[in-house]
Amino acid sequence: MADLSQAEKIDWLRLLRSDQIGPVTFLHLLERFGTARAALEALPDLARRGGKNRKLRITSTAEAEREFFAVKNFGGEMIALGESDYPPLLAEIEDAPPLITVVGHKFLLQRPGLAIVGARNASLNARHLTQSIAKDLTAAGWAVVSGLARGIDAAAHQGALAIEAGRDLATPSGGTIGVIAGGINVIYPPEHADLQHEIGERGVLVAESAFGTEPMARHFPRRNRLISGISQGLLVVEAAERSGSLITARFAAEQSREVFAVPGFPLDPRCRGSNNLLRDGAIMTESAADIFAALAQMPQSQSQRRVSESRRDSFAAPHKSAEIAADELAAGRRLILELLGPNPIAIDEIIAASGCARALVLTVLIELELDGRLERYPGHRVGLIYGD
Repeated sequence: MADLSQAEKIDWLRLLRSDQIGPVTFLHLLERFGTARAALEALPDLARRGGKNRKLRITSTAEAEREFFAVKNFGGEMIALGESDYPPLLAEIEDAPPLITVVGHKFLLQRPGLAIVGARNASLNARHLTQSIAKDLTAAGWAVVSGLARGIDAAAHQGALAIEAGRDLATPSGGTIGVIAGGINVIYPPEHADLQHEIGERGVLVAESAFGTEPMARHFPRRNRLISGISQGLLVVEAAERSGSLITARFAAEQSREVFAVPGFPLDPRCRGSNNLLRDGAIMTESAADIFAALAQMPQSQSQRRVSESRRDSFAAPHKSAEIAADELAAGRRLILELLGPNPIAIDEIIAASGCARALVLTVLIELELDGRLERYPGHRVGLIYGD
């Protein structure tokens, strides 16, 4: 599709930054109303029908313009889902961010990516191995993707940047992609200021959070799904049993990415999570050669590319769903509420069991979500939220 105009992108930003609007709801609103501007006009009525008593906060044009131009003045840009610069594999995931902010060489987002994550308190041997694997991946044309955290993340970026030193970025080396939990302009952790700056200069930085957002605990899992979503595979090097790296591995599995893991010493608590991944079917990895051998068996297929292209094309000519009569909507709302409960249920099951049109079901779910009564789960599932 053609790139969005500045006015369209600001409308997207307004919708995305409004109360209760996550990536999935954003896409359903676009499907229902055709454009972000039309969806913005419909939000107050949708919230009222969902039962919301207090006024829904809708981001103003002025607020969205401030963020848009702050990003631009910082040297970054916003890329919309459906635009040609958007990472193609990220576009396939269920909750792909409608807008990402990038700083640096955005063409690296089109290269095949391999994510590397692991322990923040990683051993020296694990860091050396990570750097070695990252160098080999980058030299072979793969982009190394990680989250700028201490330990393994930093080693992965450093290994990729070591290969890039003195090299013209137009040559077919892979580079590195740093995915940030907070705003694109926020340094975290503080000691990685130089590393983050270098990635912005010689690689590319990616953020989903609003400009200026300080990272909080809830932002890191959302960042992790982008790390795996951008990549064709994920390598875990040293991960404890309860760690962010295992959250990223779970996202990778849900997104049908290949998971690799480096075996570790059984008595080292930093290795228990990664060793468990191997028991669960992750590919044992001792060098980049193991990754190359596995991925050679599963190149991105024509069908995968068609999925990505189809999703991009769906934004090229957005269409507004047919209007739903008020009495039809009221009857459908009663049916759908009867079917919903606290246990997640697939939206397709709701459509089949209710006999309602997809557009009607999505509209009712959006109403409930705007009222704070609905939660979305992986696998296109939803459940009601009950108060105390």
